[in-house]
Amino acid sequence: MLWRGRRKAKTKRELAIIGEDHAARYLTSRGYRILERNYRASRGEVDIIAERGDALCFIEVKARSSAEYGTPLEAVTPWKQRRIASVAAHYASTKGGRERITRFDVVEVFITPNGRVDTVNLIEGAFHANS
Repeated sequence: MLWRGRRKAKTKRELAIIGEDHAARYLTSRGYRILERNYRASRGEVDIIAERGDALCFIEVKARSSAEYGTPLEAVTPWKQRRIASVAAHYASTKGGRERITRFDVVEVFITPNGRVDTVNLIEGAFHANS
């Protein structure tokens, strides 16, 4: 689904798609090389897996149209962090990334009520695998 910002996102899934697409473009423009999007394993899913320098980055994207229920970063709960870390361990064991520096980032995407991306915040090293 292409998002042109001409109508309001109607579902959480549409909001997620907008956020993930914009986050991928944002990361690429900042020197990240996207390796995987929506990587799934039996343990869960990681929105984006990318390389930046020597680091293998596992990136959770959170899009919000309001901070009414907290910031996007606050939505990456300790439970979610453990799931992402578990998927990251699976990825590293199957794709040969065990020897690499691993980092867990969060991209917050704020979307206006009319569906346009307003602000993007990248939080590098937002959490650690043992959180």
